Amino acid sequence: MSDDVRAMRPVAVLDHVAVGVSTLADGWELFSGLLGGAWAYGGYSPGFWWGQLQFSAGPKVELLTPTGGADAGFLERFLAARGPGFHHLNFLVPAIEETLGKIGALGVEPVGVSLQDPGWKEAFLRPGDAFGTVIQVAEQAGPPASSPPPDALGKPGPSCSLSVIEQRVADTDGALRLFRDVLDGELLSRHDTAGGSVAELRWGNGARLRLVQSPAVRQDSSRSDAGIAYLEFSRDEGSFALADLDRAAVLSRRLGVSVRLGT
Repeated sequence: MSDDVRAMRPVAVLDHVAVGVSTLADGWELFSGLLGGAWAYGGYSPGFWWGQLQFSAGPKVELLTPTGGADAGFLERFLAARGPGFHHLNFLVPAIEETLGKIGALGVEPVGVSLQDPGWKEAFLRPGDAFGTVIQVAEQAGPPASSPPPDALGKPGPSCSLSVIEQRVADTDGALRLFRDVLDGELLSRHDTAGGSVAELRWGNGARLRLVQSPAVRQDSSRSDAGIAYLEFSRDEGSFALADLDRAAVLSRRLGVSVRLGT
């Protein structure tokens, strides 16, 4: 898609990456206390609580935790099966019916399609159809209502950007048809070798997604080497100390996620 065409119409944006957790404390300490995430908004939905942290650039990080009842089943099953970890990528789209039509043209059938609420319409792609990671596409009528930060959040650390999300895929061409052609990512670079390929895309909020294909990766949601590999953060001023690296390693292990701290 040309820059001129992109500028003429509303486009999708990679809004946030969600992490499922049983308890929130480690998430607050890692993504806010160490990585400078500031409270954006959050609240209760049927069966779970969610809260989002925003950074100086890039997508937000959302923490999800179950609150019990029948509607908590999807998150409780996720945590029981694999423990805490990356749960989904969210893309906000300007017209969800149009996006679902493009997804259908790829031969993919979304699940959990809910279009009744004019304020929030959503659908999901299974990991096997989305190159290893659940994808949520949503049309939002306006920004969520403001809400106070949780008491346990504390003061954010030094400001950081979420520089890149790296995702392991089995088929770079197929992944680009989804992330570029359907979800409006701007292709910044692509490098192909006999051993695999790497492609990087960008969205208007500074979100970057790096797609890495290697012969060992298969498009199978049950494999640990498919899907989101890590989040990379960079500090806006100064650099991370060795103590920061150690602290990040401990917290990320508890959260079942991988983070890299860059310069």
